[in-house]
Amino acid sequence: MSLIVLGTASHVGKSMTVTALCRALSRRGISVAPFKSQNMSLNSYVTADGSEIGIAQAVQAFAAGVEPEADMNPVLLKPKGDRTSQVVLLGRPYKDVQIQDYYTETDLLLSEAVSAFERLRERYGHVVVEGAGGAAEVNLYDRDIANIRLARALRLPIVLVADIERGGVFAQVYGTLALLPEDIRPLVAGVIVNKFRGDPWLFASGVAKLEELTGVPVLGVVPYTDIPLPSEDSLSLTDKGRQAAGGAIRIAVVRLPRIANFTDFELLERHAAVDYVPPGAPLSGYDCIILPGTKNTVEDLAALSCHGTGEELRRARERGVPVIGICGGYQMLGSRIVDAGTESGTPGEHPGFGLLDVTTTFSGYHKTTVQVRRRATGPGPILSRMGEVAGYEIHMGETERGSTLEAFAGEGAVTPDGLVFGTYMHGLFQNPGAVNALLAYLSERRGVPFEPATAGGDAAYDALARHFEEHVDMNAIVAWFGDGEE
Repeated sequence: MSLIVLGTASHVGKSMTVTALCRALSRRGISVAPFKSQNMSLNSYVTADGSEIGIAQAVQAFAAGVEPEADMNPVLLKPKGDRTSQVVLLGRPYKDVQIQDYYTETDLLLSEAVSAFERLRERYGHVVVEGAGGAAEVNLYDRDIANIRLARALRLPIVLVADIERGGVFAQVYGTLALLPEDIRPLVAGVIVNKFRGDPWLFASGVAKLEELTGVPVLGVVPYTDIPLPSEDSLSLTDKGRQAAGGAIRIAVVRLPRIANFTDFELLERHAAVDYVPPGAPLSGYDCIILPGTKNTVEDLAALSCHGTGEELRRARERGVPVIGICGGYQMLGSRIVDAGTESGTPGEHPGFGLLDVTTTFSGYHKTTVQVRRRATGPGPILSRMGEVAGYEIHMGETERGSTLEAFAGEGAVTPDGLVFGTYMHGLFQNPGAVNALLAYLSERRGVPFEPATAGGDAAYDALARHFEEHVDMNAIVAWFGDGEE
């Protein structure tokens, strides 16, 4: 058996619920895989075979104890701006489409998604399906391949997740159920009230009222938790403040207009004060500045240049502040970018910030997607401490570094003093060795104590599962999965 997790809105906790279910079921010896038919996110992950999927489905796969694969997220939309998205189909770039044209692909994409689900069910026996956004988007029912049309095709039990933190939970649940199509409403087998602040028993009368109003059992009231797992999409950026207690070390991540894979820095956030700084904001006072990845290097470079960020970076460099570029940020730190029109749509040559003597060329619609493991080979007080690190590349364009020193074996670039470097490696600062190399140097420079970072590993998934099991009727859910046999 399998089930679908739908939400009353975006950001109510569907991804965390699926992650918790995958871990909880796996802990019971039930073979399970995650699935999301269509995801829109600039936070993505590269699987072992070079397929690109949403980061949330990779996290859910790890929670389930299985390897991430393209079938777990057959359709990934990566917004590029101007109402255009790149469509990644079964892990590979399919085409760039404008939103009005995308909907002409609905039948094809739904068919591909259902086929991917069936392959997962055949291999793993059970699948936990995640919907997208709110389930009751009535204007989209004819083309909603992530919720209604998928539910209609699969005919699985549905768990509806609501977010009580933002208020209006009765209207969320009652309104969603009332607006669901008549053939879908009976599939809703339970409701989970998520992100409760305080003792869940305080909402006991609310549970009774919800069940009276809807006739659907409330499976649990889950308290808010801050267990560290990667964020799914850009909505999570609005929830980010300064992450570390104390804040002796301050790191600025430039919040690019089309920022991608900001999950790269979530381990850093637990050990330093990380601010996501908008273009044009002063960068003085920071111990390190990071230019992250972007879905459109040329347009974000233009936005930063317009706001004077290049001058801020050059002044930071003069002060001896480390400046690090990841993927698109690495490309921006170079001398120039030559675009044949595949990146921005218009051919042209664009001056970079000039902190690294490298040139990036966009000459064709080709994307590099690969997992990597490399040893830091560059000079200086940061790279020399890193050792071997693992990550993944997701990028268009090729960068020539000429005589510039490489930062990692076969990749990246670094200045002779090691304080400015760039790499295509997403996930670099998810390696404790990389985080500790950076923070150890910054702590020495500031004269403050250094506390080594450690990876959460499986402990975070187990903690999430225990938290979920404590507050949700898992017996009812496990009953839908039988004894683990198909």
